[in-house]
Amino acid sequence: CVEEHHLNIDKMRRFLERYRAGEISTEEALERLNILPYEDLGYAKVDHHRALRKGFPEVVFGLGKTPEQVGGIVASLVERGGPGTTILVTKSEPAAHEAVRGAVPSEEVEFHPASGMIIVNPREENADAGLTVVVCAGTTDIPVAEEAELTARAMGCRVRAIHDVGVAGIHRLLDRAEELRSARVVIAVAGMEGALPSVVGGLVAAPVIAVPTSVGYGASFGGLSALLAMLNSCASGIAVVNIDNGFGAGYFAAQLEKKAAE
Repeated sequence: CVEEHHLNIDKMRRFLERYRAGEISTEEALERLNILPYEDLGYAKVDHHRALRKGFPEVVFGLGKTPEQVGGIVASLVERGGPGTTILVTKSEPAAHEAVRGAVPSEEVEFHPASGMIIVNPREENADAGLTVVVCAGTTDIPVAEEAELTARAMGCRVRAIHDVGVAGIHRLLDRAEELRSARVVIAVAGMEGALPSVVGGLVAAPVIAVPTSVGYGASFGGLSALLAMLNSCASGIAVVNIDNGFGAGYFAAQLEKKAAE
């Protein structure tokens, strides 16, 4: 994401240089600048400044949006970001994937059914980045873990996944202790009682991002029990995101990686 930030700064610099050289008219420059902060599509105000401020374009939250709305927002982001721009849509569905493919036919578009993630112009893994390990407690937690994995990878992290190593069979987790200790950041995803991040936090020196999931029986209260357990962890160096927010964990991991690389 550091490289993407510099690319967007370079685009702005080239635009200003073209205007100064007379290659762009005043009217065209005013039109471009008028929508630079955001573009009003009626149903959405697309933040085109996000990439300049944060180093990555606005991410589209798909849940609750119609397929046509998702496609329109993505098309706007690609048009202003330029061909090859990586765009993420979270919590989405197959119909939205088809709408995005129709809206940006020249771009590569992936759909990941488990997590509901749509990725426009996915990146190759950054081999030079520090390792982010995404570990989840059970198979049912994989959709949220996948959301974290895909987000972090799209933003420039090198990611490895470890699935189904919950504390009910802690030997499974301990078998992967060496890999966990090699990570620059660990994302720990768990539902039920949410104990996994506390155990991981006691094993590794790296920061741990805890993600509670809505997996569990009635008294888990849709993930609230896991959330409270993670907030009350006695292990040090743990940050907690909201229930089922794999995207937030992946984004935070990428920000940590970005700062470490500067």
